[in-house]
Amino acid sequence: MADHKIKILIIDDEKNIRLTLRDILEDEGHHVLEAGTGEDGLALLKNESVDLVLLDVRLPGIDGIEVLKGIREIDESLDVIMISGHATVGTAVDALRIGAYDFLEKPLSLARVKLAIRNLSEKQTLTKRSALVQQNQQDKYRLVGSSPQIQQVLETARRVGPTSAKVLIRGESGTGKELVAHAIHAASPRAEDAFVKFNAAAIPSELVESELFGHEKGAFTGAVGQKKGKIEMAHSGTLFLDEIGDMSLSAQAKILRVLEDGKFERVGGTQTQSVDIRLLAATNKPLEEMVSEGKFREDLFYRLNVVPINLPPLREREGDIKTLLNHFLSHYAAELSLFPKQFSRDAMNMLVGYPFPGNIRELRNLIERLYILSPNEEVDLPEVKPHLNQVVSAEGDAAIFTETRPFAEAKRMFEERFLESQLRQHAGNISRTANSLGMQQSNLSRKLKELGLGKS
Repeated sequence: MADHKIKILIIDDEKNIRLTLRDILEDEGHHVLEAGTGEDGLALLKNESVDLVLLDVRLPGIDGIEVLKGIREIDESLDVIMISGHATVGTAVDALRIGAYDFLEKPLSLARVKLAIRNLSEKQTLTKRSALVQQNQQDKYRLVGSSPQIQQVLETARRVGPTSAKVLIRGESGTGKELVAHAIHAASPRAEDAFVKFNAAAIPSELVESELFGHEKGAFTGAVGQKKGKIEMAHSGTLFLDEIGDMSLSAQAKILRVLEDGKFERVGGTQTQSVDIRLLAATNKPLEEMVSEGKFREDLFYRLNVVPINLPPLREREGDIKTLLNHFLSHYAAELSLFPKQFSRDAMNMLVGYPFPGNIRELRNLIERLYILSPNEEVDLPEVKPHLNQVVSAEGDAAIFTETRPFAEAKRMFEERFLESQLRQHAGNISRTANSLGMQQSNLSRKLKELGLGKS
């Protein structure tokens, strides 16, 4: 690991000691400040940010132990190495108890000083990296937005998090349903335990039960050993079942049993396993219709739908598109270690008015793609246009996204053309159209009526 250069304050009344330490530390590349008394050192710390204090025990005026206490009041996390030629074991113990990082005796061994500071520098580097990783993880799973709709979703997540209630998160693909699940988990007593995601739509149907419940050796061809499933991995934590509408009726029955009594068996096994999990589920499918068609268990639906959270599509979250664009511009600059980009005024106006049919996933992918492909720090309109999905194909429809007009008017124009196109694809069948859009049929019918569409 490369040495991390730090700012060091030396508090010692012996000038020669200060000069010797300064020479050693500056040769190592560190920045050094000095103070001859404890009072001067504390005054300097109130105005200067440093990474380490080298503190003599015996000082004129207040002694080193009192200075150490004063440092703790200014910054309780600041590292301090005590130095003294007159230290007793009791003094060293007191210093370490108060929070000193190390204790060095005079006459100082220069090699020992270098080693102590190198070790502390590496510790600080690891601490900062760990904090950065933790912050990146928090940013990765943070639901960004200031619109009233998103604030309501976040408030519900905060309220339901500390409880054990089951939550069903609904919304179009790409709206951030997993982020809501993470917010609930983070607000729960299980936050320090595992968060395990299982996407039923991403696994071949014949493997869903094995992946979810695990299997015993020889349970099927290729099962060469025992394997724990996602449910066991989530024990004492949270299991997030994404796209639960794609799960088979057989798997649904087993999930219901887990919810009812916390019991299950691995595939091919006879031994009953017990598990303690918090279950959250998400879907973009109309489960009520699936229940009436016999494709989803009614008892499971009501078990899951204790607290419903409906996540609005990005096009209905007023003001959030610009917020998200700026968020991902900063995010990918840091992640890809590139100079931050920004959009020109025309490009930003176009993106703010664009409906993002793929929701946040489409927006995020767009920003990452532009960071990789665009050589410019300011991304202009011609660079953006080719990367937008043209959800409407009539020649004049591109004007919805390029011409300046009231937002409400542009939104209505888009909805009319988009829903007309979807209805045509499904031969005018409202039920199938709603299913493909992840909407409830009643909501789609109401929207069609509002727009004057779908009349015979």
